[in-house]
Amino acid sequence: MAKKKSIKKEEVKVAPKMKGRVTEKASFAQEQNVYTFNVEKGENKTEIKKKIFALYKVKPIKVNVLPIPKKNTTFKGKPSTRGGGRKALVYLKKGDKIEIA
Repeated sequence: MAKKKSIKKEEVKVAPKMKGRVTEKASFAQEQNVYTFNVEKGENKTEIKKKIFALYKVKPIKVNVLPIPKKNTTFKGKPSTRGGGRKALVYLKKGDKIEIA
């Protein structure tokens, strides 16, 4: 019988998931080579740098991570909340660019 090949968890690579944040403020910041991304709750700055390099082949100078507060709203007369999460500001050196659609 053939042996079953086992795969370790470290060997399986999951495609990095980073979504660009498209706002008026973020589009003005792109002129100064600062790009804004929505990031997951548990990610730290070094993980974000590695994902940016893996996706866009660009090495960031620095990364700032900021919380996005939840907003209280009303929907059909009932109170609710929207938003919340984290965003990352990725600084690149002059000449480097990222295409965010």
